[in-house]
Amino acid sequence: MNGPVDARLVKLPQHVDANSDGLLVVTEAGEHVPFHQIQRMFTIVAPAGAKRGRHAHRLCSQFMLCVRGAVDIVCDDGRDRKTFSLDHPQLALFVPPGLWLEIDARQNESVLIVLCDRPYEEHDYIRNYAEFLSFRKAPGHEVSWR
Repeated sequence: MNGPVDARLVKLPQHVDANSDGLLVVTEAGEHVPFHQIQRMFTIVAPAGAKRGRHAHRLCSQFMLCVRGAVDIVCDDGRDRKTFSLDHPQLALFVPPGLWLEIDARQNESVLIVLCDRPYEEHDYIRNYAEFLSFRKAPGHEVSWR
């Protein structure tokens, strides 16, 4: 089972055009996104101080990009927590299934894009933290420390 250290920041390639202002950041499935097929994408737009997430997925992997503003994402495996900051379009976060997520918007109108390897499936969500802890303790879902 995954721990917060299994969630990881990914530095995406960026290209700056010397003849214009701006930045091109590239994200390719299978190359930068650790899964080959993107089944779902959604966007969260949040004001500073907004709290989102507060759930875990049983099966879904996610790849998160903050394309405007800044967010902190807390990954929790029931024993340990790690905070990842996304504050530049070149940074992304891969989150495997089995981790509790809490998303905190640090700037007004922060925009977080989330790519998923599965379609929306309500049964995949664990929305109660006590239920999440039970899920982590179930056989086959124990925390494995490296």
